[in-house]
Amino acid sequence: MSATTTAQPEKSTSRNTRNTKGGLAADHGAWFLVLPALIPILLLSVGPLLYGIALAFTDSQAGRTEPTQWIGTLNFQDLLHDTLFWDSFRIGLLWAVGVTVPQFLLALGLALLLDQRLRLRWLARALAIVPWAMPEVVVGIMWRLVYNPDAGILNETIRDLGLGVGRDWLTGLATALPAVIIVGIWAGMPQTTVALLAGLQNTPHELHEAAALDGAGAWRRFCTVTWPALRPVALAITALNFIWNFNSFALVYVLTGGGPGGRTRLPMLFAYEEAFRYGQFGYAAAMGCVMVAVISVMLAFYLVGRLKGSEDA
Repeated sequence: MSATTTAQPEKSTSRNTRNTKGGLAADHGAWFLVLPALIPILLLSVGPLLYGIALAFTDSQAGRTEPTQWIGTLNFQDLLHDTLFWDSFRIGLLWAVGVTVPQFLLALGLALLLDQRLRLRWLARALAIVPWAMPEVVVGIMWRLVYNPDAGILNETIRDLGLGVGRDWLTGLATALPAVIIVGIWAGMPQTTVALLAGLQNTPHELHEAAALDGAGAWRRFCTVTWPALRPVALAITALNFIWNFNSFALVYVLTGGGPGGRTRLPMLFAYEEAFRYGQFGYAAAMGCVMVAVISVMLAFYLVGRLKGSEDA
């Protein structure tokens, strides 16, 4: 009896040891599976980010023969008094809001339309995502042709309708930013439409039928059935669109290059010019750090909102 009793703990101990070794082996195996995806992120995202933050505290310049020196927060102090940077920051906010809000409203209407049982609905859905499949550079070149003052389709239409002789939309001080905002809305609608359409299709049709039987009209059904189910998706895609639009570079760069007179110079364009046109790498890195801080605050508000929403649910 005693021999049997003492043998059982030894068996359980050996079994626990094997389980522990098996768990450690599984952990090591999981790390080996994750590393191929983790290494590029560390090398191409985290590494340059840390290098850029360090560069913001130096006086690094292009073509400088003297060694780069550590200057502390001097670049950030200069940014506080740089009116051009804060003007670009204001323009960036106007651009982000001016693109994100109409983009969401138009995409919501389009998603509601595409959710209906229409003929050739599959074709309409395919055409709706065409702008999404086009690179931003191609979109910019195409819209430059549309806005061309001499042979652009927009001015030609205005002349044919007898509404005037047209104008140079991308170089006018009053029209450049609105013209670019229209392009941003058009280019960003597909992904918003797809996200909202996916949310609509996850809403049970039985709820709509029950509300209709209760006598609720289309607007009442939207407020009581559609929007509560769509709200998490809407908040998520709106927050992400605002961040993406605030960080825009390629589209505006191709369309106007930040002109005329800086009326479309977004913060990213301003930092790009400081770095690669004027060679002020340290100063441009400080601008990048400010942008990262702003984006981090936006993400924090978004995550807090998501957490509160999940708790309320």
